[in-house]
Amino acid sequence: MAQVEWFDDLTVGMRFKSPEVVVTEADIKRFAAEFDPQPMHLDHEAAKTTLFKGLAASGWHTAAIAMNLAIQTARSARIR
Repeated sequence: MAQVEWFDDLTVGMRFKSPEVVVTEADIKRFAAEFDPQPMHLDHEAAKTTLFKGLAASGWHTAAIAMNLAIQTARSARIR
């Protein structure tokens, strides 16, 4: 793959592989307790009544993880 130094170097169809992240139940509850204390992120019984049918990470949590992975991937591809 061509080296990417500028966003103009990106083309449709390019693919990048980011590192993987494991998110534990403790991670979900810790983040939720501080930033998004809704029952579906903290309480197993309440979470069972949701669309997910169980404990779910906050969208804010997943967005923060995705942003971090995007930055790591951009750095490794030398995107500026």
